[in-house]
Amino acid sequence: MSERKILYCPYCGASTVTRFLYGAERSACPSCGWIHYEDPKVAAAVLVEQDGRVLLAKRVNVPYQGYWTLPAGFVNAREDPARAAARECLEETGLEVRVTALLDLISGREHEHGADILLVYRAEVIGGELLAGDDAGEVAFFDRQALPPLAFRATKKALGVE
Repeated sequence: MSERKILYCPYCGASTVTRFLYGAERSACPSCGWIHYEDPKVAAAVLVEQDGRVLLAKRVNVPYQGYWTLPAGFVNAREDPARAAARECLEETGLEVRVTALLDLISGREHEHGADILLVYRAEVIGGELLAGDDAGEVAFFDRQALPPLAFRATKKALGVE
């Protein structure tokens, strides 16, 4: 069960109880029957290459503040993950991309507020102007032989430097 206990039902407002349901301890509502399932957090990233160089964004937030990563972010509810990856790229780098393939699925939460599942897509630039935005302090293309300090095991795996 989540470290943060769900105290009240989000549907009817009744106090919840903890029950062993479907193989785990879960918050449940004794009034309306609602059960809390902690869903995995899903993120999507893009691997963009131009002239043998890869696009990276420098993080402004902890963890790994000041380290570089693929443009990435969380997938919203009911959002296509490939569109989420393209949206995050635009928000962080100013570049519009077209997703061309699913490159990898990487699992394992690396920090408390991170994703459980990262979908890494290959993408190509179709427009925009390279400009850091959202939670990226800088954005740039790097030669694979001269990569800056990288954040996250998933970033390293996607770039093949793990």
